[in-house]
Amino acid sequence: MTLLIGVLIDTVVIPMSSRSASSATKPISQKPTRQSASSAARLSPSSVRWLLLIHQIPPKPDYLRVKIGRRLQRVGAVPIKNSVYVLPPTPDAYEDFQWIVREIAESGGDAFISEASLVGDGLTDDDVRSRFNAARGEEYAAILADARAFLISLEEKPRSRVPAKRKRAAKAKGSSENQNAESELAKLRRRYEIVSAIDFFSAPDGAAVSSVLGDIQQTIQRRRSEQRTIHSRRSIDGATWVTRRDVHVDRIASAWLIRRFIDRHPRFRFVDANRYTHMDGELRFDMFEAEYTHVGDACTFETLINEFVPNDKALSAIAEIVHDVDCKDAKFRREEAAGLARMISGITKLCERDDERLERGRMLFDELYAAFGGASTS
Repeated sequence: MTLLIGVLIDTVVIPMSSRSASSATKPISQKPTRQSASSAARLSPSSVRWLLLIHQIPPKPDYLRVKIGRRLQRVGAVPIKNSVYVLPPTPDAYEDFQWIVREIAESGGDAFISEASLVGDGLTDDDVRSRFNAARGEEYAAILADARAFLISLEEKPRSRVPAKRKRAAKAKGSSENQNAESELAKLRRRYEIVSAIDFFSAPDGAAVSSVLGDIQQTIQRRRSEQRTIHSRRSIDGATWVTRRDVHVDRIASAWLIRRFIDRHPRFRFVDANRYTHMDGELRFDMFEAEYTHVGDACTFETLINEFVPNDKALSAIAEIVHDVDCKDAKFRREEAAGLARMISGITKLCERDDERLERGRMLFDELYAAFGGASTS
């Protein structure tokens, strides 16, 4: 069945003129004129195909047309003529249109789906793509405005000093604010994901929204890190630090860092990770669900430095060496990595007990820290 709607067709059809049927059957000896050839060229179909939904909705009930319009908007369809909506011809789009056709039919209306190409000098494929991008652009713009306003509110939030007696209340408040910020970011991400799922032609504003959402995430992480560092520096003293048995470079280095910079009177506990049950107050490091462990491609030693001592150049140099030994990815290509790996191997062979390994590692990293210009122990 051939469908003709404006300049949209399912197959190319050139209508006959109003000649009689008898004259139409007579052979024509004349060559086509330039004008007729040009007209035929203009009616050549595009190679691009589109999926069309054509509907006729009854005037009553009043809300039905609005309801169907919202359904079409939700699946990403855009109108190209009255009651004609278009989507790229994908299986998902066809299924979305089928559900809408069914809903229209159940409400007393009429609708059908067709796949078509564009012909003629009217609407072009680029015009249709532009309509999709314009529709997504409006939706992205609303998200972008809200995201930018939220980012400004995060950056402008005061960070006043808190008296010691209000420290716990301030910590709880900071945690609550972070949770609220994460919740708001999740809502913005969900809105972005809904629009990007129907952004068939990569509307330009999509990248801007993604960038601002990334900035929001970084701001939340930075604020959380700052709050954790402030409260941790003030409150950690004599905590129980738990890690897996059979410590090697990352855990030996982390234990040294904890004792030297984070907790002057730590107690270390070495456990079988498969049988361990977490107890309130314990701080886990370099193990599953630990408070301090690998983050992204950073090892635990790097994570602890970022949390507690972020601006120490000597520690940053040691962190690169420890990373290359522990992660074995040569990310920093530190020449010292091979030497540290050999020394840690010697420690693990000489010392079966984990606490002995930490003591040997303590001396090793003290010397390494001094070699990189670190301040002496006070």
